[in-house]
Amino acid sequence: MVESSTDSASTHADESTSQPGLRKVITTAQLWSIAVGMVISGEYFGWNYGWAVAGTIGFLVATLVVTVMYLAFIFSYTELTTSIPDAGGPFTYANRAFGSTAAFIAGFATLVDFLMAPPAIAAALGAYANFLHPELPVLGVAMATYVVFITINILGIKESANFSMIITVLAVVELLVFMALVAPSYQTRNFVAHNEPYGAGGVFAALPFAIWFYLAIEGVAMVAEEVKNPKKTIPRGYLLSIGTLVFLALGTMILTAGVGDWRLLSQIDYPLPETLAMVWGRNSPWSKVFASLGLFGLIASFHCNTIGYSRQIFALARSGYLPGFLAKVNRRFQTPHWALIWGGIIGFIALFSGTTGDIIILSALGAVVMYISSMVSLFKLRQKEPDLERPFIAPFYPYIPAIALLLSCVCLVAIVYYNVWLSVIFAGLLAVSLALFRVIGIRLPDSR
Repeated sequence: MVESSTDSASTHADESTSQPGLRKVITTAQLWSIAVGMVISGEYFGWNYGWAVAGTIGFLVATLVVTVMYLAFIFSYTELTTSIPDAGGPFTYANRAFGSTAAFIAGFATLVDFLMAPPAIAAALGAYANFLHPELPVLGVAMATYVVFITINILGIKESANFSMIITVLAVVELLVFMALVAPSYQTRNFVAHNEPYGAGGVFAALPFAIWFYLAIEGVAMVAEEVKNPKKTIPRGYLLSIGTLVFLALGTMILTAGVGDWRLLSQIDYPLPETLAMVWGRNSPWSKVFASLGLFGLIASFHCNTIGYSRQIFALARSGYLPGFLAKVNRRFQTPHWALIWGGIIGFIALFSGTTGDIIILSALGAVVMYISSMVSLFKLRQKEPDLERPFIAPFYPYIPAIALLLSCVCLVAIVYYNVWLSVIFAGLLAVSLALFRVIGIRLPDSR
């Protein structure tokens, strides 16, 4: 029988007697900044690779489909996050709904989602720094980024959240300034030009890059245990953040495509400063200033995703899915220091193992598997635990969650179809990890 919410809380309370727990310090504004911060680098780079496979029109269609999916998902996911405010997020929901094997699959997918996003962001940080100062090596800057922000996150969640809010606000303001600067040069004829080679299949191939616009917003669940008054704070934080991101994603993508030959931007890691260079000239102060400030958005996402992956590793280890030492909390700063460090080591490995596009696809693959798991868990928990306290109810149930589930399945099929080799790697790692998990043993009770 799966742990009830009371039993789970009791278990966590018992653990806290032997070691410090996580602090409840995050406010609505800080939660908005973490949610937007986790995602906002997706507005700065990565999505433009979708143009290379779908053109601007096909990618716009893919983006609209993904936007609908995320709106439906967030309205549904918020029910789970507020009902079960646990740092494990999706794997906790899956365990309560279906048992330990389903929980492992959800936890594995979530880890891939959050462990693969930071290397892609770090690589983009290196590319932006190299754009400004060619003498700076891309890989060196990326590795230094890990060291700096793992250290910041070890120092405490309140300090990290405050830093996140400052850097996220600056990143949002910068995107608004970018849109204001390029809007006068926008022409629809530029947006629709050069789309002849692309067919309907390109829309499906572009889905993982459209997902990059919003990927990681689900990471708010990872800090649910550290939120003040989660029943009210989490819904407010989620809804404010998804509204912010929809506006920024569509505005940035459409305006960038309409200022010149978008093909020149379709395979680089710094499309926004290059767009300003097209509009104002490469030697324009705006181009240089924006490239410098553009680091804010990448830093915000790297920082917030570091929070996300560390809390997921911490929660999985605390529940017996990963080695127990990863659940240790630093007594002075009350942060999961080993989870932060080992997640960073995996990120280092990823930096050396693939291109930014491949890392983005792997992260998106983990994300959609996790979305499917979460929506299936939502339906199951409605049946299995009808009396569970639900401070936020998914609107128009079961239709909104069904839309999120259906579109997530479409995205999964598209990603696998167009990225067979990466999908095989994902499935192989999952199979090996699950086999090892079964051999080593399961400490969590199974609900079946």
